[in-house]
Amino acid sequence: MSDASALGWWGVPLAILGGAIRVGTPLLWVSLGETVTEKAGRINLGLEGTLLMGAMTAFAVSLASGSPWLGVLAAAGVGILLGALHGALCSLNRVNDTAMGIALMLAGSGLAFWLGKPLIQPSAPGLPPIALGDWSTLAPVKAALAINPLFALGLALAFATWWALGRTRFGLRLRVVGDSENAARAFGLSPTAYRIAATAFGGACAGVGGASLSLVYPGAWSEALSSGQGVMAVALVIFARWDPRRCVLAGLLFGGASAISPALQALGYSQGYYLLAALPYALTLALLVGLGKPGPSHGAPGELSLNR
Repeated sequence: MSDASALGWWGVPLAILGGAIRVGTPLLWVSLGETVTEKAGRINLGLEGTLLMGAMTAFAVSLASGSPWLGVLAAAGVGILLGALHGALCSLNRVNDTAMGIALMLAGSGLAFWLGKPLIQPSAPGLPPIALGDWSTLAPVKAALAINPLFALGLALAFATWWALGRTRFGLRLRVVGDSENAARAFGLSPTAYRIAATAFGGACAGVGGASLSLVYPGAWSEALSSGQGVMAVALVIFARWDPRRCVLAGLLFGGASAISPALQALGYSQGYYLLAALPYALTLALLVGLGKPGPSHGAPGELSLNR
């Protein structure tokens, strides 16, 4: 009897848990960064391009250096540059942050595909997992409990970000900038500087999310690597009500929804496979429709365009 047969249907929730962490890690990182960006009163829709650039950069640097952690740092650096570029351009007069985000998404994606063509075939060193399932002799248990180290870091970052936004002087000032630009200027703050810093942080997080894709799961570079996770993360921020702690739950929820179909297929249940595979995108659409009603959105910073 195989390990999967020995677990039977008990293997489904175990596989969903493992899949929630694997798939949810990039969503967690991107949504955390976008939460800080939106707390400053700006929306960055270019995170899909930043995610792909981070994935390509992390894979290339890991392949060249043999160090996956150096690849993660390089991905964060590229994300900072793209995020700061978005923040600086959106600070110019008559520049719309939504339109600029879409432009950077297309530019970042195209640049990643072009630069990453030689990287499709090679195999780069990946990040070693945190093995929490070594106590078991069953392979499915070990696989489900092989935790992505970037998930552990993202979990710590979520609570650190929540604390920083609510308990530090910089966090308070950032929230003032996001709630009222006029009030921020009255206090002698520079909204432009805070927003560029926030979008740079958001870009760094998106870059690390991309590194999770290319160095952990699926652990390779290809042009179909992201599947729109950078765009989904923007919906997750609204679903999480701009709370970094809730971003953890939102990322796991969407990651678990993505893992349902493969978990059932592993047990030989293939009916409705494509319908279940579309579940994360259906959830995203439902959230955008349900939470995109006219009028102020609960918990949203006052300077966000969705409040106007």
